[in-house]
Amino acid sequence: MMKPHATHRYMTAVWCVLLLFVVAAPAIAQSRAARNRLIKVTSLDIIGTKAVPASRLKAVLQTKESSWIPWERKRYFDRSTFEADLQRIETYYFDHGYPDARVASFNAALSEDQRSISLTIVVTEGTPILIEDVRIEGLVGFRDTQIERLRARLPIQPGQVRERALVDNARGMVARGLQDRGYPFSRVAVEERPGSKDHSLVIALVGLVGEPAVFGPVAIEGSLGVGENVIRRTLAFKPGERFNLASIQQSQRRLYDLELFSLVNITNATEQVRNGEVPINVTVAEADRRQVKFSGGYGSEERLRGQATLRHLNFFGGARTASIEGKWSSLDRGVRTELRQPYLFRPDLSVTLSAQRWFADEPAYQLHTRGGRITMAHELSRPNPVTGRGAISSVSASWIYEREDYAITPEALADLTFRNQLIALGLDPRTGEGTGLLNALALDFRRSTAGNTLDATRGYVLHAHGERGGGFLPGDFDYAELTLEGRYYKRLGPIVLAQRARFAAIDPRGDAESSVPFFKRYFLGGSNSLRGWGRFEVSPLSGSGLPIGGFSLVELSSELRLPLVGRLGAVAFVDAGVARPDTWNLRLSNMRYDVGPGLRYQSPIGPLRADVAVQLNPIDGLLIDGVPETRHWRVHISIGQTF
Repeated sequence: MMKPHATHRYMTAVWCVLLLFVVAAPAIAQSRAARNRLIKVTSLDIIGTKAVPASRLKAVLQTKESSWIPWERKRYFDRSTFEADLQRIETYYFDHGYPDARVASFNAALSEDQRSISLTIVVTEGTPILIEDVRIEGLVGFRDTQIERLRARLPIQPGQVRERALVDNARGMVARGLQDRGYPFSRVAVEERPGSKDHSLVIALVGLVGEPAVFGPVAIEGSLGVGENVIRRTLAFKPGERFNLASIQQSQRRLYDLELFSLVNITNATEQVRNGEVPINVTVAEADRRQVKFSGGYGSEERLRGQATLRHLNFFGGARTASIEGKWSSLDRGVRTELRQPYLFRPDLSVTLSAQRWFADEPAYQLHTRGGRITMAHELSRPNPVTGRGAISSVSASWIYEREDYAITPEALADLTFRNQLIALGLDPRTGEGTGLLNALALDFRRSTAGNTLDATRGYVLHAHGERGGGFLPGDFDYAELTLEGRYYKRLGPIVLAQRARFAAIDPRGDAESSVPFFKRYFLGGSNSLRGWGRFEVSPLSGSGLPIGGFSLVELSSELRLPLVGRLGAVAFVDAGVARPDTWNLRLSNMRYDVGPGLRYQSPIGPLRADVAVQLNPIDGLLIDGVPETRHWRVHISIGQTF
């Protein structure tokens, strides 16, 4: 039986629950009624647009149409929001040079059950305001040629429709041009003057040039383990030099490139200017010195792949970076170490020492590499940090010193027609094995305007590689190699056109073919090459049909990349290439071709891709693992764009 005080507490709780229900019931009912009154927007159409795409107008509106996909978000109609959207359309047109644009009418069609609505908006664009001329005035001390070059780069030009955002960008470019030339207190005013015709105007960018100034004292905050001397030597300016805004941006980029800081902020304290000196404040936040990274994945060629990297930043001071990498996959595995000194006498000169013990298991051979290389790199240019224009270009020289142990596949060893060539290659005809010391010098030049290396959409990449093995360097191989590669990316609306061309040749400089190691021969085929074939399947063949590599290579590819839905995209591609048995034979004849479609998914680690390629002219007599090849298509799965 329940005790009296327990009964009292129980009844009190019951009354509280009942009271809350009575108070909340109207609100619950009101919320349920509001949900029942929601009207779903099933369609939103804008007609009458000519100069401005309807899709661009829809992007700025708050009223959206519901997705037809069941699990996607549903959009509902709100009268006040819709009325504000009608005003947004006229404001958008005004900012983009159409001051007479109006919303002529709109139609809101409710469904019979009044639960959904279809909206149609009719606009009249009117006559645009055209730019008759662009003038830059008030730039005292600037040569006419400098002003003309600046005017040519402006985003507004005569004949264009006046857009407010582009005019503001042009004003900012002129102001930055003044600041770049030592006038940090300059300002630029925009004057819009009537043109000689109706609906035209002259835009004058009037510079208000201030007093010239130089860089003043540099104050550094937040540096704990990294010495201030490292930061000061990395800066692209020194106190006393003429003030230059681009140098501040370049300094910030250089400090980030050291990878020692998670935050870099460089500001000019213009309010503290004394005697024409602008004090500079550098604030940094240091990153973790020891970083461990694990990664893994799957590809149609590598199969399962695992990789671990340990990096130590500011290794023994001086901004040096030490790293060790371990990797395992069915194609290659091993350990690499690297020590990089980013500052060698000057900020744009660096040196890297690396060593490795690596094993590669390719379809045509197996290779064990032990040794290292020293690389000295010089940065020639960077894009202007203010305008973003320009290219990244660099040149590097390397000394390679590696012990190579390699062996051809059992199928090639069993090919009796290949026996004489085995001897010419310096391989043991009984085991198919070879060994030697690779002692070589390499020179590389690279220039890029493409920006994003994982998924470029515009610009170009040029790369030239020259390598000389042997000669005056003691070693077992004697050859000269030259590789030229170009990539070009162009955006055509939502579609990206990507193209690649690669030419390479390796020339034996010794008495026999053995002066070129077998693993340096050229093969084509695979996920990043001729996709209609498997890895290393396209090359000169032995007498029985086995790929044995060539001395000259031509490779061409072209892709159309287009978005589909969300992060998903598609590609259509064509590949062409040939590897020839003679050196310096770069003719565009007798090439192998493949075509196909592919899918791309934009993941946080880069595009995930799947390609299906079909051979247009299969290779007669080709043997794969000693068996005649009859399949004339391939599927490739990997990470990153093909090029």
